[in-house]
Amino acid sequence: MVPPLFAEAFHPEKLAAMDAAILSAISSNKCPGGVLWVEHNGTAYHKAYGHRALVPAPEPMTEDTIFDAASLTKVIAGTPAVMLLVERGQVQLAAPVKTYIPEFTGDGRDDVTVKELLTHTSGLPPDIETKTDWHGQAEAVRKACAVKLQSPPGTAFKYSDINLFLTGEIVQRVSKLPLEVFVQREIYGPLKMTDTGYLPPKEKLGRIAPTEVVDGKPWRGVVHDPTARHMGGVAGHAGLFITAPDLARYARMLLNLGELDGVRIFKPETVKLMTSVQTPPEISAQRGLGWDINSPYNGPRGEIFPLGSYGHTGWTGGSLWIDPASKTFVIFLSNRNHPTEAGNVIPLRRRLGTLAAEALADYKFTGANPGAK
Repeated sequence: MVPPLFAEAFHPEKLAAMDAAILSAISSNKCPGGVLWVEHNGTAYHKAYGHRALVPAPEPMTEDTIFDAASLTKVIAGTPAVMLLVERGQVQLAAPVKTYIPEFTGDGRDDVTVKELLTHTSGLPPDIETKTDWHGQAEAVRKACAVKLQSPPGTAFKYSDINLFLTGEIVQRVSKLPLEVFVQREIYGPLKMTDTGYLPPKEKLGRIAPTEVVDGKPWRGVVHDPTARHMGGVAGHAGLFITAPDLARYARMLLNLGELDGVRIFKPETVKLMTSVQTPPEISAQRGLGWDINSPYNGPRGEIFPLGSYGHTGWTGGSLWIDPASKTFVIFLSNRNHPTEAGNVIPLRRRLGTLAAEALADYKFTGANPGAK
């Protein structure tokens, strides 16, 4: 029997359709498994599906599986860390990056601002090279200070990992703490996100969803992203490991405008600033600070969640989408690149976003959803 409050929040047939969509993706080898978490007004539907590992031996997926967050790191670590420093007056969004990273100069770099890093309008290319055998955060920063801008700062949207690992470097230089220590102390610890962090300890390896199989062995507890791996596993753009229950706590804090269970992480105006459009009107892609709103990457928004909702995706198969208007968020975490990169959950995440909006029993979306992709 469906609990009364649960029935008031969700249409059961739409939740069943979400289950079916995920099981269909698993049976078509789009991902080995996944964890879904849909929450509306404090009522949650959460479930594990399929397997967390297929190689070297099958392991069932569990709700407490720890996933490589990939680019979800950008909005769970890199962005919130620097925004805490902005809130405290230690970093200025309008300041040039060279204010905090003095070597970031020449060839137009002097004009790139912190805000342009966070909105992916810096002009920096998508990534630095990872083919040679370099190591360490300092070398990544050196390479970032040498790459050529592909467009003048503030004139075009180009999604770039460099933007967010430079943001992470700013956090380290200003706070004088390693990024992994800063986010643990300021965000994950206070929010009781007990399974979230960089460089997961050995005792948690059994719960970590492996990613790609390389030379016969799956990467497990080692970040999949090549740049973050070269950097030593800690970066503002990738490297974080997280569970669905922890990500739900983080999303709940954002829906509550910076506070959860009596603990305040952000001022309400900081959350609103991060999650509202910050890109110039002449750029068609609409991004917040770190967060996606309406761009070519907004698939998990689905066809119904309105402008004003926001979220992000990760290369390994995770996504988070949050709609403040209906007080809803949708999490899907998967390791779609286990055992190979052939997995693909892009259509699935879009379908789950649409079904989640349709599942709300006590909320009606009005008007069109312009620009939904």
